[in-house]
Amino acid sequence: MPENAVYHRPVLLEQTLSALSVKPDGVYLDGTAGGGGHSFAIASRLTTGRLIALDQDPDAIKEASRRLEGLPATVVRRNFRRMGDVLDELEIDGVDGILLDIGVSSHQLDTAERGFSYHADAPLDMRMSQEGLTAADIVNTWDEQKLAQIFFAFGEEKFSRQIARKIVRQRETAPITTTLELAELISAAVPAAARRDGHPARRVFQALRIAVNGELEALDEALDVAFDRLKVGGRLAIITFHSLEDRLVKVRFNEWRKGCVCPPDFPVCVCGRTPAGQLVLRHPAEATPEELESNPRSRSARLRCIEKLHERY
Repeated sequence: MPENAVYHRPVLLEQTLSALSVKPDGVYLDGTAGGGGHSFAIASRLTTGRLIALDQDPDAIKEASRRLEGLPATVVRRNFRRMGDVLDELEIDGVDGILLDIGVSSHQLDTAERGFSYHADAPLDMRMSQEGLTAADIVNTWDEQKLAQIFFAFGEEKFSRQIARKIVRQRETAPITTTLELAELISAAVPAAARRDGHPARRVFQALRIAVNGELEALDEALDVAFDRLKVGGRLAIITFHSLEDRLVKVRFNEWRKGCVCPPDFPVCVCGRTPAGQLVLRHPAEATPEELESNPRSRSARLRCIEKLHERY
C-alpha cells in the first residue's frame, strides 16, 4: 500500500451504528472492512462480544488489521459473498448484526495505480482483490455486443453502443491499456452535449468496475446468506451507492417482509406465512448536510436495515 494512501472516514457512521443497535456482548460481521472505520466503531462498543471483519482487498486487510489491533476482532481476507464459509470455519452459528458497505472505497479511487479513477493515468486494472480479470482484459477481448451490454446494464449508459464500437475500432490499432486512454476515447465517442453532463467516462468506468469484480452477483448471493446467518432479532445493514445495488437490496428486503401468499380471492389465510423480517428504517438513511460538506462522496450513499423475525420459509 502506498505510503500516502489514506482511508477516509466511513460514510453514514452514526446512522449505521444506530441501525445495528450494537450490543456489548454481541457477535457482528463487517463484510466490507475497507480501512476499518465501521469495524473499529463496532468493535470499540464490544466487551465480551466479537467482530469478524472481511475484505477481499489486501491493502484493506493490512489497514484493518492495524486499526483493529487490541480489539475483540478477527480480520479475514475473503469476499463477503463467502461470509458463510468464514463463519463455519470460525464455528459461529449465528450473528447479531451484519454490515455491508457496497462498492468502491475512497482509498481504491484515490490510489491512482489501482486503475479505478478516470482522473489519473494508470494501468486499466480495477480489481478489488488485486487478482484475476482486469478492466483491460475486458476492454480488449470482449466483443462489441457484450461491451455495449455491460455499459448499458451496469452503467446505465445510453451511448453504450457508440462507445463499444469506438473501443473495438481503437483496439484494432493497439490495445487500450490506461485509464486516461479509455476516458479520452469515451469522451470522443459521445455527443458534445453529453460531455457537459458530468464526466462522460463515469458510467462506463462504473460498469467495468462492476463487471471486473462481479459486484452485483456477489451482492445477490450474499443477501440470502447474510439473512440466514442472522440470529432472530439480528439486523442486516447495507450501504449502497447507486441505484442498481439499492434496487437489489430493496427488492430482497421486501421479499422478506412479505407475509401471506394466498391468492387474493381466498376469504382467509391458509398458508400461515408471516413476515421473516421487518424494516428498522422506514426510509433509507442518507448523509446529513454536515457529512456532505466534509465528504462529498457520501452524497449517493443509502443505508437500509432489516431485522430478522424468524427463519425464511
